[in-house]
Amino acid sequence: MGRYISEEVVEEFQKNGVVFLQGFFSNHWLNLLRAGIKKNLNEPGPNQHIWSKEDEGQFTLYDSDNCRKIPEYENFIKNSNMKEVACQLLRNKKVNFFFDAIFVRSEGVQFSTPWHQDEPYWSIEGQDTVSIWMPLVDVRKQSALAFVPGSHLSGKKFKQQDFGQLNPEKKDNVRHVTFSDEWELLPNIDKDRKKYKVISWDMKAGDCVAFNARIIHGGGGNLLPEHSLKVFNTQWLGDDVRVCFRSYGMDPDHTDKMKHYGMNSGDAVDGSVYPEFNIL
Repeated sequence: MGRYISEEVVEEFQKNGVVFLQGFFSNHWLNLLRAGIKKNLNEPGPNQHIWSKEDEGQFTLYDSDNCRKIPEYENFIKNSNMKEVACQLLRNKKVNFFFDAIFVRSEGVQFSTPWHQDEPYWSIEGQDTVSIWMPLVDVRKQSALAFVPGSHLSGKKFKQQDFGQLNPEKKDNVRHVTFSDEWELLPNIDKDRKKYKVISWDMKAGDCVAFNARIIHGGGGNLLPEHSLKVFNTQWLGDDVRVCFRSYGMDPDHTDKMKHYGMNSGDAVDGSVYPEFNIL
């Protein structure tokens, strides 16, 4: 396997839980995924839902787990260098592909994804995870994801946000997710972003950020009136990841799928269900 990223980048990922990879994807992959998202929006999957609807009609939309029905997504996952990059960042010889997701914000959307960790939404747990967030349009840093570097190493799981609660009740078709009250509340990061050393980047189409599922992150709103946002995101699992069924809050919820294929809490992820890529 050739190296796609330097050891310095790997060290940065391990330390901070996030790295910015500039100019990583060619127009071939960008155009392929744009075509895939167009199909996705015309034929939404069962997991598609709205996080926000604003008074001017703008919306924030999320969908996931569509790679098996959208060949452009499947092509990217199997044939781009993402699996190699995931392995190198995790320092693993193999990874499992977990799921794909899209985030679409219409022009001028102000809704920002609140600060959160990803792992508590998922039916797995482990340190060896990486998500690769890839905008298909240029995005200024005020509208891109922001991160609290190093927070993936804190050992803490914070109470997660129901994104739907951040929107007026009069808005219909807004997705709500229920969480337990037993976890610690997230700190008020926006009150002192300098204290938490919040980082984000101006991004061009073809750039991406890779980040750990335990890092605190949020953002993606505050769009200018003429700017929309389309993002393709892939999630990858490494050696120490195990199945973890939760009684609340999973989104997307893979519990039934995992149980159907005989997986139980504490098991390794089944490579026949979540494709395993061995990188020699």
